[in-house]
Amino acid sequence: MLYAMVPASLLIINMILNGESLKRYGFIEKKSDATNSVPVRYNLFLLAASFYFIVDMTWGILYEHHDIPALFPIIYYLTVFYFMFMLLTMLAWVRYIVAFLDKGGRRSAVLLYGVWVLFVIGLICLIANRYHHFMFSYNDAHEYVGECGRNVSFFMQIALYAVVSGYMMCVAAKSTGRQKFRYKAVAATSMVLGVFLVFQILFALLPSYAIGLMLGICMVHSFVLSGEKKEKEIHDHIASVMAEDYEAIFYIEIDSGEYLSFAKSSKYMTLDATELGKDFYAEVMESIDKCVYPEDREYAKSFYNKETMFKNTEGRHSFSFKYRVMINGEPRFFLFTMMRDGNSQYIIFYEKDIEDELNAEKAQKENQKKTVTFGQIAESLASNYDVIYYVDVADSYYIGYEVNNIYGKLEIEKEGYDFFGDSIENIPLIVHKQDRDKVLEFLNKDNMISRLENRKDYSIDYRILDDGKSRFTRMSVRKSSDGTHFIIGVEDIDAEVKRERQQLRELKTEKELARRDELTGIKNKTAYRELEESAQGNIDNGIDYLTFALVVCDTNNLKQINDTQGHAAGDEYIKASARLLCDIFVHSPVFRVGGDEFVVFLRGNDYATRYELMEKLRNQVLENKRVGAGVILSAGMSEYKPESDAFVSDVFERADKEMYKDKERLKS
Repeated sequence: MLYAMVPASLLIINMILNGESLKRYGFIEKKSDATNSVPVRYNLFLLAASFYFIVDMTWGILYEHHDIPALFPIIYYLTVFYFMFMLLTMLAWVRYIVAFLDKGGRRSAVLLYGVWVLFVIGLICLIANRYHHFMFSYNDAHEYVGECGRNVSFFMQIALYAVVSGYMMCVAAKSTGRQKFRYKAVAATSMVLGVFLVFQILFALLPSYAIGLMLGICMVHSFVLSGEKKEKEIHDHIASVMAEDYEAIFYIEIDSGEYLSFAKSSKYMTLDATELGKDFYAEVMESIDKCVYPEDREYAKSFYNKETMFKNTEGRHSFSFKYRVMINGEPRFFLFTMMRDGNSQYIIFYEKDIEDELNAEKAQKENQKKTVTFGQIAESLASNYDVIYYVDVADSYYIGYEVNNIYGKLEIEKEGYDFFGDSIENIPLIVHKQDRDKVLEFLNKDNMISRLENRKDYSIDYRILDDGKSRFTRMSVRKSSDGTHFIIGVEDIDAEVKRERQQLRELKTEKELARRDELTGIKNKTAYRELEESAQGNIDNGIDYLTFALVVCDTNNLKQINDTQGHAAGDEYIKASARLLCDIFVHSPVFRVGGDEFVVFLRGNDYATRYELMEKLRNQVLENKRVGAGVILSAGMSEYKPESDAFVSDVFERADKEMYKDKERLKS
């Protein structure tokens, strides 16, 4: 009876520890859900271990009465089942490990083929043992006798457990963080199973292997399952906080249309959304007729056909559209976004009321103010960030999650006990020296708490050093819904910043080209109008120290040149005129304001020597006329007179009159 008490106790402990897991995941793998494979295979291992405990317990009870002939057949077959379930625990354990690693390839295939071969050989030996006592036998007194085949079978199982343990240690050596620790725990469990099989060889009439099984189950429960459960709670917490931005979230099976819904908004509850549904595609059509703004109904229905939803999300991270929904009798714009989950069997569909955001954006545009309206989203959109930190407000303990694929799947990268202290140490190593002070201020814990008292989140843009080159980065922070944790996201915005700067440069270049005369390369009439408006503004504001003059010029004989020599010669004549003016008025802008008209705005040194420069221009024109080569320009100049001139055009008109006088002189 003492023997039987050990496996009986182990069976009870196993049910207490793992009863919830057995109920939740069951024993059948779902092909549509790859993540279901690991817990189901572990449940099969627990089931095999439970049957082993039951058989071992029953054998222990009956073996105390082995001298009763009527019990001997039962004891014999219990011994067969004892070996069979021992082999089954080995098979189930290896299958669980292959699923746990989530690795294909040759090594996993070798493990699976190997364990199946051992299992089948063991079964064949147990069947053959009925005719030839290779595994075990009973003597005339019905006492158990272990034969050499038993030891051979045990040694083969021990060898397999050793190989599995070594393989897991190799995988652990290439891993990091908590995953490394879990791989080591699984490796240690395989070692324990092998060691207690050795004890079973040495002490055949003791429940050694049963004890080893229970020790292994406890190790997996404590070091693997509990850690995964804690991580899942943290992931769910982050997802819950980020999901607060949405009115409702749906998780839809693409083929069947079955769905789960989760709604937080009190406004959305008025739409009678169900938590469970059998046909999303049909029910959403009914909901559209009931709840969507009449003018938008046909547009809305076009998105909810199964084939359309599948096509719109294929090859994309997400697909969004918007239309108006009737809330309390008023139409409000909602944004609807759909995206595939990791295994593409489901669509995540979420709805957000953006009416207030659209109204705010419209008001800001009218006031010509820039704003950024960006709401934090659920974990399915965490791919916006490169790293997310989950920081305890009270003690600064933190876990850093690295976003490792386009679906926003989070994996633990690092953890520590003082986020703010570790950040202060790392800032001089990775942050550009010109940005260190503002990053230090941003990561001050008291400052962070104070800033988040009256706002949802805030962020900072700064530069980090990557291989000696600076990259623009953005850090954003918000509090969890219960206020106990900071959620800090870090994203690379280098490409975005560089693209904006390039656009500004291109815009500046376009504006410069718009002010440049294509033929001569000097400034054009548009540029002159801008300068005239600027000078007029100064006059209107009563600035009395303005000193400037205008020179108005006109190219003579241009029509004759065009008629006799062609327009190409005329163009060259215009360009030569522009060069002459630029060479004389070196320090003043020259404008082409018409086909053959130019204006020079004199200021600074050119204004001080304006008479000498005008004399130089006239002398050059007269020389060109005398020799019959070069440009002939008529020119007139006038200075701004603050006591009488109210407009820049007054100065221009006087200079224009002087130009016509000069033109008459050149003709005579």
